[in-house]
Amino acid sequence: MPFSIADHPQVRQIIDIALAEDLPYGDITTDSVLKGTEFAEAVFRAKADGVLAGLEVARAVLHRVDPGLGFEAAREDGDHVEEGMALAQVAGSAASILKAERLALNFLQHLSGVATETWEMVKLTAHTAARIVDTRKTTPGLRALEKHAVRVGGGANHRFGLSDGVLIKDNHIEAVGTLKEAVARAREAAPHLTKIEVECASLDQVREALDAEADAILLDNMEPIMLSRAVEVVGGAAITEASGNITRATIKRVAETGVDLISSGAITHSAPALDISLKFEDPNPPTERRLQRIR
Repeated sequence: MPFSIADHPQVRQIIDIALAEDLPYGDITTDSVLKGTEFAEAVFRAKADGVLAGLEVARAVLHRVDPGLGFEAAREDGDHVEEGMALAQVAGSAASILKAERLALNFLQHLSGVATETWEMVKLTAHTAARIVDTRKTTPGLRALEKHAVRVGGGANHRFGLSDGVLIKDNHIEAVGTLKEAVARAREAAPHLTKIEVECASLDQVREALDAEADAILLDNMEPIMLSRAVEVVGGAAITEASGNITRATIKRVAETGVDLISSGAITHSAPALDISLKFEDPNPPTERRLQRIR
């Protein structure tokens, strides 16, 4: 069975924290109105066009609330969905579905929004060789999920955290004194398989980074004309990454400068949620036989 993002230990912890936040002492409304014996059948349905992400997480939320709920997926992460399209069916205790509804939708809507925003960026740069990558500008605690959504949307992941790679930024250089010294120290101390990237804000810094034999150069907040010139200066001697003010309005021109990577914080921290609903749609409560089919 293929690995599901919902099986990641960190994701299980995220779900538990979310449930503790939303259901600390139960659901007063549902526990007051329902007897607990009612059964229902509900459908996750797209209310806008986009790219689906987080369906397995939604399933995990439902099963964390009630392992007896039936869940049948009609789509999978990475699918392009259209308004009105059924995404999955849930059946079982009406009270359990109601208790899990908002959290399941929170994950599904947010992650699908990230995947959709990433896909929009990928489409705008498809005529170039540039790859769209994410950043560490993620929602605290949700990084593993948001980076999954970026991959689902056709993007790629930058480092997951500060432990995963060397990226020397302006404050590192300021603290050490020179770019060359910062790279030299990183080269001496970092594991031998670790690439070293340097953030550069000018062509002079790009040349310094090349002289220091940096493996990758982050071209920070440069206008397209300067980006094109920086790519020429690098001449394939290092990986080039454009970053800063990357939006749908700017990304096409940035990609056309010839950079290898374009990193965007917007695809995670500013992606609008994809509108998805979960509604009871079957007027007749499901029988046990139908529940077994869905399970």
